[in-house]
Amino acid sequence: MEKNSLESTANILKLLGDKTRLAMMGLLIKNDCCVCEFVEIFKMTQPAISQHLRKLKDAGLVKEQRRGQWIFYSLNRNHRSFPLVQDVIRHIPDQEEKIIQLEQQGLRITCN
Repeated sequence: MEKNSLESTANILKLLGDKTRLAMMGLLIKNDCCVCEFVEIFKMTQPAISQHLRKLKDAGLVKEQRRGQWIFYSLNRNHRSFPLVQDVIRHIPDQEEKIIQLEQQGLRITCN
């Protein structure tokens, strides 16, 4: 049991050790986001963003929900490691400014 717990925690921390994924989680703590919004925020390609999200989703840290033609990502607050994720996010700068800039540019939802 302890080994799995240690291994599980190490895997979560490894995922959050990536700056982009950590920033994504910081955004998702307050907002649901679409891939297209992450593309705009991080200035990365859609496949690169999707790869990051897939890793977070495979670990169960994020979940997706279809809304019309768009898929929105949110934190899985029911994941057993959510308290750990929450603690880690508390130690990074607030990411809300990125969402505000997106809204100011009129790009809050730009999926095609």
